[in-house]
Amino acid sequence: MTDSDRPILIAPSLLSCDFARIGEEVARVEAGGADWLHVDVMDGHFVPNLTIGPPIVKAIHAAARIPLDVHLMISEPVRYAEAFVDAGAHVLTFHWEVTGAAGTGAAIEAIRATGVPAVGISVNPDTPVEPLEPFLDSLDLILVMSVFPGFGGQKFIPEVLTKVRRLREMGFEGLIEMDGGVAPATIADCAAAGTDAFVAGSAIFGSEDVAATMKEMRRLAAEGRQTAAI
Repeated sequence: MTDSDRPILIAPSLLSCDFARIGEEVARVEAGGADWLHVDVMDGHFVPNLTIGPPIVKAIHAAARIPLDVHLMISEPVRYAEAFVDAGAHVLTFHWEVTGAAGTGAAIEAIRATGVPAVGISVNPDTPVEPLEPFLDSLDLILVMSVFPGFGGQKFIPEVLTKVRRLREMGFEGLIEMDGGVAPATIADCAAAGTDAFVAGSAIFGSEDVAATMKEMRRLAAEGRQTAAI
């Protein structure tokens, strides 16, 4: 797949929305042109924060018209995978830091067996991507964290862009997603490195005009790709 064939997917992170009005917030970003809804699941163990479980994901799914991109920042992703798929996850991503080389293959198989359309793995900013090489053909998506997981609103870590480029050099042809500090000021560099899906929380939900912000981010991502291709 060439860069021109790759999608540009904007995935607003619901962690930054107004949870008291979550149905309205979902509708607002859908109307603004969002491709996916990014749902962060945290267990207070793998990361020092607690967010939502399958019942809330199910409620979001009932309100949504676009796919749910569910990011499991939890210590037991395989144990809970089926519950989140039943709740409506379209993409289900777990962390390499939880499974490591010994457990990743089995985790991919177990999550794939739930029937979820897409299986992803995530790496933290200080985790190299080279150990993922044996699993590249069995993954649909790799999520590169550009902040340390657990809380929204952190500053983008530009050094992670080398990992995106490395994944493409290693031959990964699936989707690469970037999460953390993605905004109009950073999205072009992410796209130029080879990123397809862009998770943005405060940059979108903190904007006065979410449609205009997402349109501008999509334009900047396309320009970033074109610049890299020259």
